[in-house]
Amino acid sequence: MVVRLASPCAPVGLGLCHSDQSIVYWSQNEITTTGPCKTKCTQYLFFLPPPSCHLPYKTCTKHCSSLIPAERTHRKSGSLWIPRTKKVCKMGPREEIVYLPCIYRNTGIQKPDYLATVDVDPKSPTYCQIIHRLPMPNLNDELHHSGWNACSSCFGDSSKKRNRLILPSLISSRVYIVDTGTDPRAPQMHKIVEPTDIFWKTGLANPHTTHCLGSGQIMISSLGDPSGNGKGGFILLDGKTFEVVGNWELPGEAAPFGYDFWYQPRHNVMMSTEWGAPKALAYGFNLEHVKEGLYGSKIHVWDWTTHKRLQSLDLGEEGAIPLEIRFLHDPAATEGYVGCALQGTVFRFYRTPKGDWAAEKVIHVPSKKVEGWALPVMPSLITDILISLDDRFLYFSNWLHGDIRQYDITNRRNPRLAGQLFLGGSILNDGPVKVLEDPENQSQPPPRTIKGKRIPGSPQMLQLSLDGKRLYVTTSLYSGWDKQFYPEMIKEGSVMMQIDVNTANGGLKVNENFLVDFGKEPNGPALAHELRYPGGDCTSDIWL
Repeated sequence: MVVRLASPCAPVGLGLCHSDQSIVYWSQNEITTTGPCKTKCTQYLFFLPPPSCHLPYKTCTKHCSSLIPAERTHRKSGSLWIPRTKKVCKMGPREEIVYLPCIYRNTGIQKPDYLATVDVDPKSPTYCQIIHRLPMPNLNDELHHSGWNACSSCFGDSSKKRNRLILPSLISSRVYIVDTGTDPRAPQMHKIVEPTDIFWKTGLANPHTTHCLGSGQIMISSLGDPSGNGKGGFILLDGKTFEVVGNWELPGEAAPFGYDFWYQPRHNVMMSTEWGAPKALAYGFNLEHVKEGLYGSKIHVWDWTTHKRLQSLDLGEEGAIPLEIRFLHDPAATEGYVGCALQGTVFRFYRTPKGDWAAEKVIHVPSKKVEGWALPVMPSLITDILISLDDRFLYFSNWLHGDIRQYDITNRRNPRLAGQLFLGGSILNDGPVKVLEDPENQSQPPPRTIKGKRIPGSPQMLQLSLDGKRLYVTTSLYSGWDKQFYPEMIKEGSVMMQIDVNTANGGLKVNENFLVDFGKEPNGPALAHELRYPGGDCTSDIWL
């Protein structure tokens, strides 16, 4: 069956016929199914289109996650989500380039941070190489995370294009707007939002997570105020001019601390997390600061429409320092997970039958008793988590222990360990730390060498391919903590690795032929952090 569209579209998007589950793809101005549609239905679930695609579709009210062709609906207010079927996910477009912020703060090298573009296309002559570097015009910014000016939450608005990467600076509080649309392989600077604009217009500082909104605005979470105290508010930028609009939260509603956030418009809710006060974490970690109340332990629940903070779920000592938070990708889901660093736990948050929200611990990586380290007990320090696009697997990194774990979350309340892989860390069997007691009874891992390079540091930031088969990993957490816990990485630079994922039964295996060594950069060893695909990924996009 072929359905003609009212307007052309950038080629190659994938979808699923709502009625008979046959694969759908679009190219230029038509949609074609791989087989005859038994019911001649015209409703589809669409899979992550190219960033320039603006198909005039909108959500079907009857089927919720279906999309109706333009001829039968109005062009405005559309959305899409990823169908939870292996058949569609496996056919997702393979990533070709990846963007990574690279940091020089705390390395002793007086050079600006930069945005690196890495070629990850095996068919390319520059595969596994840095093909472009965009330096920032200032020193000591501490680039960290990034986001987009437009994503799936803007779907249906033909005026929106995913062509600007938003790069907040964790320490300087600048926000860089990078043009990735003109030449995706060689991004250029578009605009700089200076920290004074953010300070004066919002009273916030230390921007972290960026998400685009369906309204066209851009929202960035903050860690603190201009004095270095904790303050979990949200900065709004205009989606066209990138000028600071003001605060998203109501006056007086900012949380005590801030870090990450994720929203679900269908359920009129947003969740945010807490790291700590910028003045406490800026140059390293001190356990006394936790005791002094300078680090957080709460998830905050916000009304998406009124911007009012409704609940603060205190996770207690077991949930101290809740960092990355993820709803399931299914927009109908009312649950998700948050990784809590200090005690190595993952909590599931969920909406109760009463309509409020609660959280329960579902994963615990026990700390190890050690000698030869800064403390007698070493936590795993869960620092990044992500969920596969089909909502089947949860991945996270244990930055101190040195392993990546894969959990099958088919049973949402009882995740099952499906894969584990050590890639460095602080308990290597040839290092100074000796494990005295390990509740998991695991032997100390050997050092990992890839393409002749001994991996410095430990796995930290994660990004998964759309088909779930490749997990990309970098080793830098944050320059102040890198310097404290992995001083050798400051000297040698971080690395980017690729892990092969068994999506059928679970399992992780390092790709021995892939390594990007940021220790060999022209200006000296750099610290590469978060990874982004130009077309969106499982930590950047929110479906409505």
